[in-house]
Amino acid sequence: MQTQVLIIGAGITGTGLARDLALRGIASIVADRGDFSSGASGSNHGLLHSGARYVAADPEAARECCEESALLKQLAPHCVEDSGGLFVAVEGDEEQYIADFPGLCSECGIEAQEVSPERARELEPALSSEIKAVYHVPDGAVEPFRLCLDNMAQAAQLGAEFWPFAEVQGFQMDSEGIRRVRLAVGRDGETRTVEPRIVVSAAGAWAGRVAALAGSPFEMLWSKGTMVVTASRLAHRVVNRLRHPADGDILVPGGHVSILGTTSVHLPDLDSIAPTVEEVDALVREGGRMLPGLESARYIRAYAGVRPVYSSEREDGGGRSAGRGFVLLDHGEEGVGNFFSLTGGKLTTYRLMAEKCADRICDRLHVDAACRTRREPLPRSEDGALLEHRAAGRMALDTDRADDPLLCECEMVSRNDLIRVADTSARQHRKPDLAALRLRSRMGKGPCQGTFCSIRVPKHLFGEGDKSKQAGWVAGFLRERWKGARPVLWGAQLAQAELIQGMHCGFFSMEAPWNRSKK
Repeated sequence: MQTQVLIIGAGITGTGLARDLALRGIASIVADRGDFSSGASGSNHGLLHSGARYVAADPEAARECCEESALLKQLAPHCVEDSGGLFVAVEGDEEQYIADFPGLCSECGIEAQEVSPERARELEPALSSEIKAVYHVPDGAVEPFRLCLDNMAQAAQLGAEFWPFAEVQGFQMDSEGIRRVRLAVGRDGETRTVEPRIVVSAAGAWAGRVAALAGSPFEMLWSKGTMVVTASRLAHRVVNRLRHPADGDILVPGGHVSILGTTSVHLPDLDSIAPTVEEVDALVREGGRMLPGLESARYIRAYAGVRPVYSSEREDGGGRSAGRGFVLLDHGEEGVGNFFSLTGGKLTTYRLMAEKCADRICDRLHVDAACRTRREPLPRSEDGALLEHRAAGRMALDTDRADDPLLCECEMVSRNDLIRVADTSARQHRKPDLAALRLRSRMGKGPCQGTFCSIRVPKHLFGEGDKSKQAGWVAGFLRERWKGARPVLWGAQLAQAELIQGMHCGFFSMEAPWNRSKK
């Protein structure tokens, strides 16, 4: 198969690039060794950065975030909650940083408005009584999965293709660069060969490994960030600690939950990316300095991702001091004339990253086409509609729902909803098992973490079918949920785990997910 551009990685960087290229009339294939958003794009805290977090350490990244955040609010409002944000200082925080903050924001073009502590507590009653300085900034929240799906949906309408579970096995090189790319596609590892004119690695933390296949390795700094999800929304706005970035200093609202983050732990490799009990304890302890209610809140799960930070030298401290800007590497200087690596950056700056890379691709392909993503809205696709958080009363629990029963009551997802999601998955060459349905909807993401819907969905969507295969889906689904549930097992969530054990092990003779986990 031939294509103009092969994009390796289906996170927001890869799908955003596919859309930009498609709007310029350039065909692409987006291949990922997993499903979409399987890396950093699917494991971040959903913060739409105003840039204020980086005004001291990385002013250039702060300016990029400021501009791109404003554009995203304008062009993709259905993916954004324009909540605003507060930076709050508590007793003991550095006085000089507090004093410098508004001036640093002004230098980066970020509007930071001082708010009295009394007024801040009126706006956010959960704030600590110990706060001593507060600034309002234009932070927000973004739904990263929907952003990826909507970018890929428009790209596909314009001719791009998405290949999930397509892992790069190797490159065939010639004097000009990469001639052919060999991929293992699908669960059975079918071999496919693609002949692209340009190859772009948008593989995030794995970008250095992909480049090594072409003989052009480079260093990445692997910094793990752990986050925890509350069972209810604890603040109306994003709440940041007014200090140099550290652990447990961001609370981001997302629909009817809140996400508390994040840690920064140096990783020696990418083989084990999981949250720990110790990291969760540290997040809750530090977050409680800003919002005391975090110390007694119910947490339904924790998760971890890896920041793709480009670095020529590894640094101590987990990467907090490394830059947050993106890097576009042209490997032509190393003799691979048709190969680019696009890595680093933030979710907030994905559109800018795609624009700069697409400009370079157009130059290489001699295509005269200007970027359109800076001015054209991102269309709302049906593919991501079920990722919206639904208010508890939005779908009535009618007694007459025989034709469309609710299968996930926590997130109000019905059978017909999931049938549409299954159709989306099938169009994307992804078999609609439970993992695919969860990724493309909110099924299983509520407080019960799949206790009931994991049993209901296979029966309603797939009928009698292959019972052993369906049992495997349920077991795999619960094991993935267990990875995130384990570090937050206290209080109500511990009781929930006991209920899962009673149902799935007692009623259905399944093995408990924790018996098959490493920890």
